[in-house]
Amino acid sequence: MSNRIRISSGSTFEEQMAYSRAVVDGEWVFVSGTTGFDYGTMAIEDGIVAQADQCFRNIAAALAQAGSSLADVVRVTYVLPDASLFPQCWPVMREHLGEVKPAAMMISAGLADPRMKIEIEVTARKRVP
Repeated sequence: MSNRIRISSGSTFEEQMAYSRAVVDGEWVFVSGTTGFDYGTMAIEDGIVAQADQCFRNIAAALAQAGSSLADVVRVTYVLPDASLFPQCWPVMREHLGEVKPAAMMISAGLADPRMKIEIEVTARKRVP
């Protein structure tokens, strides 16, 4: 039986909505949908490119807490309220996952806060030494 570990970013959202930033279950790391908020200041930039980059920085921080990294990502899901903006994110995606090339999916759907332009969720598998 594997041990389950919950990872927190300290975001107020986690307490309000009863979820963890990430959950480690054995060698798997499941990172919740992550938006472009800077969790330290709870501020969010206007543009989708800046938000996508902040999403990846938030995800990388959660993965690091879990003993993993973006290099270990095997699956990624992107959620955008406006699918026509997705191509603007591609350079940021290549910057953070270009060598990894995980399985991916993009969904167009509304997000909880109208300031949010993108939400990203990943699954990673920790490398066993």
